Amino acid sequence: MALRDKRIVVGIGGGIAAFKAVEIVRELIRRGARVRVVMTEAATRFVGPVTFTGLTGTPPVVDVWDPRYAGEVHVELGAWADAMVIAPATANLLARAAHGFADDAVLATLRCCDAPIVFAPAMHHRMWGSPPTQRAVALLREDGATLVGPVHGALASGEQGMGRMSEPVAIVDALVARLTAAHDLAGRTVLVSAGPTVEDVDPVRFLSNRSTGRMGYAIAERALARGARVVLVSGPVSLAPPQGAELVSVRSALEMRDAIVARQSEVDAIVMTAAVADYRPKTQHGHKLKKTDVLTLELVKNPDILAELGAGRTGPRPVLVGFALETQDVLRYARDKLVKKRVDLVVANHADDGLGGDSNVATLVDASGDEALGSLSKHALADRIWDRVLTLHARSAPTT
Repeated sequence: MALRDKRIVVGIGGGIAAFKAVEIVRELIRRGARVRVVMTEAATRFVGPVTFTGLTGTPPVVDVWDPRYAGEVHVELGAWADAMVIAPATANLLARAAHGFADDAVLATLRCCDAPIVFAPAMHHRMWGSPPTQRAVALLREDGATLVGPVHGALASGEQGMGRMSEPVAIVDALVARLTAAHDLAGRTVLVSAGPTVEDVDPVRFLSNRSTGRMGYAIAERALARGARVVLVSGPVSLAPPQGAELVSVRSALEMRDAIVARQSEVDAIVMTAAVADYRPKTQHGHKLKKTDVLTLELVKNPDILAELGAGRTGPRPVLVGFALETQDVLRYARDKLVKKRVDLVVANHADDGLGGDSNVATLVDASGDEALGSLSKHALADRIWDRVLTLHARSAPTT
């Protein structure tokens, strides 16, 4: 087991998602980790310290001045940890962490920890989208921290939005990926497309889809962790780009096509997760269209980027990976796409499983057959995709 005997400190912030920290601790222990818990004072208002005493066998640290602990407990825990997970990471906790504060048990321990750090943000969607929070997130990424989520979903306020904490299994999967990252993509350049494309009707209206970009960004993050140089061609999303990726921001399908084709000869693999619009308005109006009883839009077909890449490839590289997101007959459409678009691998998943959530129920389809993966977090699925890309890359290597 990847976490067997690993020493993990779980820091718990004061948000409603603190109850999920119980499941994080249980999942870490189930996977063989040794766990210690630190809590902010606010966190104790949401979940009782005695719960973590029962789970770990050791009382959580809430007050660094607690006389039950000899010496400087935050220094001890920081040195003890092989990794630290902070969940939930509230807007307040992220801001203070990013700027070096050490005024509670969680942040004092964080300041003394030079092991890998994983934050799982959780807050109202307007707090997550605010410029100060995004600046804090960018600083933490620059300092080498891994951020898991948040995801789009139901919030404590009753609203829906991007701010819900990732599920415990997804957070633990991300920690495992961080601790076991192999640099097996070192020396390779990969291109990942992500997010939706947007086709303008007029200056205020457009045609698009529900893609969040989270799968593509997870794939880019895992490629970076495994040593690759990553070009991320992204449509409009509300996600911070992974630290270290070369971000190419595009809007329309035509812009995405041009950005990818221009780089095709430079890369070893292309993973097309973007939800590219099939059609665009024939005419883009320069002024806002006025309301009428009936509005007819004439649409023209967009280029099929993946098919164009497959048709234009003169050798075995770059390795081409497509996604088949369908509402029915998922595997049949995936097998058809593999052949018709001349790609090496298709990731098949059902639309109900793959949009906006923490996990995907996916099947890998290539010329050798199908591999059903079951339900995986997006980061875990990303690693399985890169594992298969490496296998395909090795098969295409020239023999001597």
